[in-house]
Amino acid sequence: MKESAVLRMYRVGHWLQTKKVPILPAIIQRTIRVLFACELPMSAKIGKGTQFYHNGLGVVIHEKAELGSNTRIYQNVTIGGRGGRGVPKIGHNVFIGCGACILGGVVIGDNAVIGANTCVIEDVSPNSVVVGPKAKVVK
Repeated sequence: MKESAVLRMYRVGHWLQTKKVPILPAIIQRTIRVLFACELPMSAKIGKGTQFYHNGLGVVIHEKAELGSNTRIYQNVTIGGRGGRGVPKIGHNVFIGCGACILGGVVIGDNAVIGANTCVIEDVSPNSVVVGPKAKVVK
């Protein structure tokens, strides 16, 4: 699948930031915010093959978050900090349903599925499916 416009813009901005080019990464980040209603800092680490469905509409990513490759993220997802308790690290091949919140220094294992509107504040094992207002393992 072809990478979405928001991720192509992110990759350019992230590359510019790693090369310490001034101003342009910030302009790209603000452009992403205006065009796609997506808060995607250039300092976040996003793996290859990751997909933002609906061009990342309403997605908020913490500036220090790490997302593995082939992660699929639907709209209105928050991957953020939790008041000094770290930031999430998402594994590879993870599915994150719409409206999900992944907060704090949690680790989401490879091949995990985070259901829609699930709030994750504890680690998720690889190959798990979690759902509910406070994530519960169902498989």
